[in-house]
Amino acid sequence: MYTPPFFKQDRAASLKFAEERGFGTMCAFDGKKPVASPLPFYLTYAADGTPQAAFHVARHNPLLKLAGGDAFWLLAVNGPDAYVSPDWYVSPDQVPTWLYLSVHLSGPVRLLSDDELSVQIDTLSDKFEHWLLPKTAWTAGKMTAGRLEAMKKAIVGLVMNVEEVEGSFKLNQHKSDADYTAIANALSAGDASAKQISQLMRQARPQIFEHDTNKLERSAS
Repeated sequence: MYTPPFFKQDRAASLKFAEERGFGTMCAFDGKKPVASPLPFYLTYAADGTPQAAFHVARHNPLLKLAGGDAFWLLAVNGPDAYVSPDWYVSPDQVPTWLYLSVHLSGPVRLLSDDELSVQIDTLSDKFEHWLLPKTAWTAGKMTAGRLEAMKKAIVGLVMNVEEVEGSFKLNQHKSDADYTAIANALSAGDASAKQISQLMRQARPQIFEHDTNKLERSAS
């Protein structure tokens, strides 16, 4: 990943983002062309502290033929993103750009045993069902044994031993407070993704938005 110094994230922040997002695009190379699939995952850690990305794919997914070797795969995890118009800046002579959050995890991938797959299914579903609280969590125990076994035979569990972690959060960190504020305010009127970027910008430099916050508090009182 090309990561200018202003936007580079440390290992801990990148792994935290990837774990919280829990969805990305897994990519491998078959010798002629890239092969990729979007999929959910969760992170776990080996005894020596090495991060591991656990996931599964359909048994007929072409990625499966590439697992088990020493070649590195790439898991690209992206967050919200937003286009920035030069017209929104206070300073002149700006150019269009795009703000985003992205983390790349890479390393070799191995196949899981049937027992490991069962644990993975439960762990993965529990992770995302937890997002839906206070809904009662779905568990594999709600399925009939025959149906569950049939579904498990249709997938194969995999785990990436994450040996490289790269993160880039481009939020206009290199801009002046005036330009930074102008862009955050403009994005707050955009779509859901733009609003998320605006909120992240505000969280990164809360001190320059204190006037806006105080003004809103006075209006509400």
